[in-house]
Amino acid sequence: MDIEQYKQQFDEQDAVGWDCIDGAMEKLYPGQEPRHYAPGLYYALGGDNPLDGISVYESRQQADHLHFVTYGFSELYYDEEAAGGEFSKFGFELTFRLKKVTETEDPAWACNLLQNIAKYVFSSGKWFEEFHFIPANGPIRLEYETDITALAFIKDPELGTITTPHGEVTFLQMVGITTKEYESLMQNPTIGECEKLLQRLRADNPLLITDLDRK
Repeated sequence: MDIEQYKQQFDEQDAVGWDCIDGAMEKLYPGQEPRHYAPGLYYALGGDNPLDGISVYESRQQADHLHFVTYGFSELYYDEEAAGGEFSKFGFELTFRLKKVTETEDPAWACNLLQNIAKYVFSSGKWFEEFHFIPANGPIRLEYETDITALAFIKDPELGTITTPHGEVTFLQMVGITTKEYESLMQNPTIGECEKLLQRLRADNPLLITDLDRK
């Protein structure tokens, strides 16, 4: 799509990239109204949190879990300069699948985790790709006894990659890994070793749902 086509199809009121993310989620969860978390003050207006939103869907696939998706790593709004690009801003949005602990669980802590990841990306200019991994510098959920202390990244098995008027957006799923798994990766810290680990985990957890109680 060139700039002229872009200007004919959209105007400055359109959340072009945001609508593309919504469209992908609607295909996966038709008719479902997600919980949505937005910062009090948007980042572009001086707020502290880089992500303009995080939606949380209820998934029944494989096991009941919460499915998070971010809005902010890609170009969300009308931007003629972004039209027809290869990648939309950083070229990804994060997702996260979390096994439910209780039916009434408040997932705000996971939203904070996603915002903290975003702060790192926005401040450093470094982005994530499939089979990257990082330490969380402690349990990924504070005040909860868990061995999950690091994160790995893989293309979301249900969402994959979409093409938007601003370029490609890959839905990159964050997967919680244990201290032992992270220490093992650090003995040979390569993308290939991370891929092997995640493929092993997929053998009995195809959607790579993060379970805080996994040892």
